[in-house]
Amino acid sequence: MKCFHFTNGERREDDEGVGGGAAGTDVVSRVVSRVSWARSLSMASSSVDTRRSEFDSESNSSRDLSDSLGFYEFLSQRRANDLRVFTFADLKSATRGFSRALLIGEGGFGCVYRGVVRVPDDENDGFDSKMDVAIKQLNRHGFQGHKEWINEVNFLGVVKHPNLVKLVGYCAEDDERGMQRLLVYELMHNKSLEDHLLARVPTSLPWMTRLKIAQDAARGLAYLHEEMDFQLIFRDFKPSNVLLDEEFNAKLSDFGLARQGPPEGLGHVSTSVVGTVGYAAPEYVQTGRLTVKSDVWSFGVVLYELITGRRALERNLPRAEQKLLEWVRPYVSDSKKFHLILDPRLEGQHCIKSAQKLAVIANKCLTKQPKSRPKMSEVVEMLGDIISDTSSQDEVACEPEEVKEETSMETDESIKQGNGCRKKVFDLREIVNLRNRSIGKLDWRNWTPGLVRTSE
Repeated sequence: MKCFHFTNGERREDDEGVGGGAAGTDVVSRVVSRVSWARSLSMASSSVDTRRSEFDSESNSSRDLSDSLGFYEFLSQRRANDLRVFTFADLKSATRGFSRALLIGEGGFGCVYRGVVRVPDDENDGFDSKMDVAIKQLNRHGFQGHKEWINEVNFLGVVKHPNLVKLVGYCAEDDERGMQRLLVYELMHNKSLEDHLLARVPTSLPWMTRLKIAQDAARGLAYLHEEMDFQLIFRDFKPSNVLLDEEFNAKLSDFGLARQGPPEGLGHVSTSVVGTVGYAAPEYVQTGRLTVKSDVWSFGVVLYELITGRRALERNLPRAEQKLLEWVRPYVSDSKKFHLILDPRLEGQHCIKSAQKLAVIANKCLTKQPKSRPKMSEVVEMLGDIISDTSSQDEVACEPEEVKEETSMETDESIKQGNGCRKKVFDLREIVNLRNRSIGKLDWRNWTPGLVRTSE
């Protein structure tokens, strides 16, 4: 599902072409790249945000612009030194000329290619080592533009967290076709959460994996909201922006629409209304007032996608089922019908109780009043409790059949010892052994082979 801007109209940004290509050597080309980056930042700082929402006033729009200029300066001073500057030739070679065979994604920003680049490796005596990366190339005629590219470099050059995709480097370079703007990320081998929920991959995500993905994503948002000395609002949280590594650890990606939070003493930021239909918080869409609780709402929507395996908005379904939040409402309030909204691919995983608990968290995130929604750090803790409970239930479910039958029986018995009676809680395994001995049933765990007499 593509991200778009909630606007009355959209004016395409004019990109100026600056002559003067790089010289033949790598040193000179890197100098040119840095000059191009400075020009790029200057262009972004001087360009007016043309995607103004119908909800924004002129004063709000100009204040938004001046605030962002100061923030870009602030981020530029803090940009990490290890962010690598690539030449366009480097990235063209890494993708075999941007071959369609290496295309792994396409969106409003542009195309994403798989590639291999060389990066410094301290563990390899200073020699460069090869690294698998994802290379995103800006489409100048796409839904997202130069300002979003600037956001990515600024934000991901500063923020560091295990649940945020790592930005390896960038390219900002002029050639005969104008400015080339690319981003180079660590490669996430298991694609996006959206790919798995929409069955674009052969296997379905197990329930426990879904819970851990939700917790990882919540940790990423909590870091942006609460754990830095400045606050970032992600503003476009959805399954396609949650990427999965080899071990299915989740990381947030695509900071093109991220926005600095309100200054201290203010409750919200008045800004252009952008995002993806079905995920944007209603109060933000209606008023243009942005807070971190807008991200919390989006997170609640994604929790229901994890439960149901459906999109937030799906036009191909019957009319009554197209909007996910409206469809699940009557089932969530009736425990006897709740199983009807579970993702059919979860059949046999015994996760109904766990899914109901997850729905409770989703409902808290989707509370109408933003102030009543939990912080993302609180959501992380609640998800941790569900994961812990689900893990213990899975251990019981994996016991032999005899043990599972005993779980519904009373385990407290009154037995006489000496002159009185006292209660003793039997260990579950002891109960099974006791029952087996009393009915003469074979307990395979204590069985040993013996001699067998045969008639001559």
